[in-house]
Amino acid sequence: MAPWRLFRSVEQEHHHSGPDRKSAGVDNVDAIAATEGVDGIFVGPSDLAAALGHLGNASHRMYKKQFSTFLTVPSAHGKPSGILAPVEADARRYLEWGATFVAVGSDLGVFRSATQKLADTFKK
Repeated sequence: MAPWRLFRSVEQEHHHSGPDRKSAGVDNVDAIAATEGVDGIFVGPSDLAAALGHLGNASHRMYKKQFSTFLTVPSAHGKPSGILAPVEADARRYLEWGATFVAVGSDLGVFRSATQKLADTFKK
């Protein structure tokens, strides 16, 4: 079972309370960006997709409006916006959508790639 399917199953079986991230984040990004002391906005695509009710589907293009909001509104307040992109194609898309900066990849991904490359040299 894919990890997000397991989380979705757990979420359906257990009640939880807390702020609605969609209304707290997407609907208020302008107010958040305008807040004194907030230096910028950074959004995790998986967190946003989960908050919108689609856990495990962060790459779906239907999120363009929400991501674009997070990525463009801060610039109206002279603040940067950023997002995490697991792969280069996502990073390029987020930059097109207005991101000021993009964190590409992950420490685990870089470690895995380097480890695989090293292992491959000894398989020859």
